[in-house]
Amino acid sequence: MEFYNQPPSASLARGPGSVRISYPRAGCIQDWTSEPWSSTAQTPTLAKWSPVFCLPAPVGRTTGGPETGDLAAAFGLLGEKELSEENQSVDTGGHLALPSMCFTSSGTRVSLELVAEMASLFYGLIDQTREFLHVAETPVPSVGEYLKKEISQQVAHWTEDEETKKLKLAILNAFFSVECCISGTHSMDLVALAPFGEYTVLPGLDCTFSGGYQGLTNHIMGSLPKDVMVFNKPVKTIHWNGSFQEAAFPGETFPVLVECDDGGRFPAHHVIVTVPLGRAHFSGFLKEHQDTFFDPPLPAEKVEAIRKIGFGTNNKVFLEFEKPFWEPHCQFIQMVWEDTSPLQDTASGLQDSWFKKLIGFLVLPSFKSVHVLCGFIAGLESEFMETLSDEEVLLSLTQVLRKMTGNPQLPAPKSVLRSRWHSAPYTRGSYSYVAVGSTGDDMDLLAQPLPEDGTGPQLQILFAGEATHRTFYSTTHGALLSGWREADRLIGLWDLKMQQPHSRL
Repeated sequence: MEFYNQPPSASLARGPGSVRISYPRAGCIQDWTSEPWSSTAQTPTLAKWSPVFCLPAPVGRTTGGPETGDLAAAFGLLGEKELSEENQSVDTGGHLALPSMCFTSSGTRVSLELVAEMASLFYGLIDQTREFLHVAETPVPSVGEYLKKEISQQVAHWTEDEETKKLKLAILNAFFSVECCISGTHSMDLVALAPFGEYTVLPGLDCTFSGGYQGLTNHIMGSLPKDVMVFNKPVKTIHWNGSFQEAAFPGETFPVLVECDDGGRFPAHHVIVTVPLGRAHFSGFLKEHQDTFFDPPLPAEKVEAIRKIGFGTNNKVFLEFEKPFWEPHCQFIQMVWEDTSPLQDTASGLQDSWFKKLIGFLVLPSFKSVHVLCGFIAGLESEFMETLSDEEVLLSLTQVLRKMTGNPQLPAPKSVLRSRWHSAPYTRGSYSYVAVGSTGDDMDLLAQPLPEDGTGPQLQILFAGEATHRTFYSTTHGALLSGWREADRLIGLWDLKMQQPHSRL
């Protein structure tokens, strides 16, 4: 089941059926609740619930599975239609619904039948990637290479005129951009083929949280003691495998000490770390800070897993209009850039072409006469967009919409709102994927607690978050399940301790 919230937002995910939530993007149970587009966005929190400290951060391509849906239902955030068996059992195959309208960059309408034909080809090939999950060797390393290889063979048998062939390739290129948003990557050439099918797809249709996704996190936090969450407390270093004392706990020795930027010090028996992973060779909080964030440093094999797992950027762009220019009941407006092809690399600069990575716009449910489109854009183009001013983005997208619709008088949007996941210092990107050179084993390795060798107190540092879930990575339900996993791990440890004579919490 997927959920959209109000104020308007939307999200994409390979797993249909997931609670697809955004604004704010979902995170672990102990998450911050401000998007990186907010000037008041809070820094990661500390959960002051000794003997465990949680260091949370936003995670996941705002999707969540039945666990998240169950929580939403329990909190009364869903209506009868959303909870109906019919709504929850629909299987979309994990693919984005076909567009209601499709425009080319020259302002012509594309036949929806032709779009459906190319969607069937593209998503059929995506489904075929699951065949390589358990094979010893794949024909090519990446999903992108496999798709292009198969499409090239299909093109050889096309009998249409050259213009129609070019249009079909341009439509396929648009679907590549959609898949980049879903996977949170700049290019499908970066996504490993063999483990691609390990992501588990869930059934269900889209739903909307009428009061915003904050309703879910607020209910969860409502069950915690007051003042247990500490905001605007950036962590500098987690010291572990030590022996630390605190005046408030005379005679108690702690193996972990959390040191904050402002000099604050928090001793603990256990720390659960869910900071965003980061993108190999480029950015990401954990990738950027792994040398200084832990003392002693992480074991070499965990550092290598962090390096190999992919991490990219997928941003949303909201455009508010005085009046809708789209047709009634329209749900998705797709944009097709002519003279583009997945079989050819484009060499134009980002300044003049960043908007060509935009997949189009989802039409969000009207709310108090507010008319909003939500666009998605991934990769380096998405990161370049973050460097532009709101005025520059608004001007570029107004020109794009006027050209696409063939209406040079189309009124400009009255406002723009966008996420900036790559620029946000505590995220430095959106969510993870299994990159070429990595496997699900790397996510399992990342999830292993420290210390690994059994020396010193157990479970000093635990790891949760979407990048630590092998089959639900990049999603809210993956993050939630990983948090429950680590909670169960700690419960198991303390249950054993409580059974021992003279044990104490």
